[in-house]
Amino acid sequence: MLLEIKDLAVEVEGKLVLKDIDLSIKEGETHVLLGPNGAGKSTLFLTILGFPNYKVKNGSIIFKGEDITNLSTTERVKRGIGVSFQHPPAIRGVSVRDLLKLESGQEIDQPLNERMSELSEKLKFNEDFLSRDVNLGFSGGEVKRSEILQLLAQMPDFIMFDEPDSGVDIENVELLAEELNILLDKDKKPGMRKKGGLLITHLGYILNFVDADWAHILMDGKIACSGNPKEILDDIRKEGFKGCVECARCNS
Repeated sequence: MLLEIKDLAVEVEGKLVLKDIDLSIKEGETHVLLGPNGAGKSTLFLTILGFPNYKVKNGSIIFKGEDITNLSTTERVKRGIGVSFQHPPAIRGVSVRDLLKLESGQEIDQPLNERMSELSEKLKFNEDFLSRDVNLGFSGGEVKRSEILQLLAQMPDFIMFDEPDSGVDIENVELLAEELNILLDKDKKPGMRKKGGLLITHLGYILNFVDADWAHILMDGKIACSGNPKEILDDIRKEGFKGCVECARCNS
């Protein structure tokens, strides 16, 4: 088991946002998290990352067999957890190039290594772009591609993607999906896949390009149902989130 969440309850600013969350993701698996606004999807992401404002009141988070519930965000990242944010902050005074060097373990005063140069070119980033401050004045597509490039520098074992298909055109979605598949070991045979992932998506468009193994609907701070991603997405489009959950309950 790569990531295992057991009976998790999370409080934010004195309010209980998540409760009774159980989720298991094996090596090589990609899961999708769906749900209406305010359901707690981002709260779950940030709790897994260990953001200090998200207080675990009950339960545990196990990563690669280790209880990381009380570890700092830095320690979790060191152990192999990565994330692509929907709206990452701009970082003045830090260039994209220097951030890539830090994430790939290079010395700042060295030229960008060959691998990262090739990846930058593949994601359509030229030298001028790499010299810009991180996310400062970036378009939506540039932000998404920059986030993926940073993950490719880090190469974590478990990756969380927050709305990778929002705010970008079809060309960028297809380009991002190609790299997402590499990050998630989808370019390897099933028995060779070791990395895992969790995607938040409202549109579901990314699932046309990235195969997911399981989908979960989060409502009112709980996982209301789980199943085949495409079937659940079809049900949501026809019945809405509440209709899909009620249907799952009737058939359980």
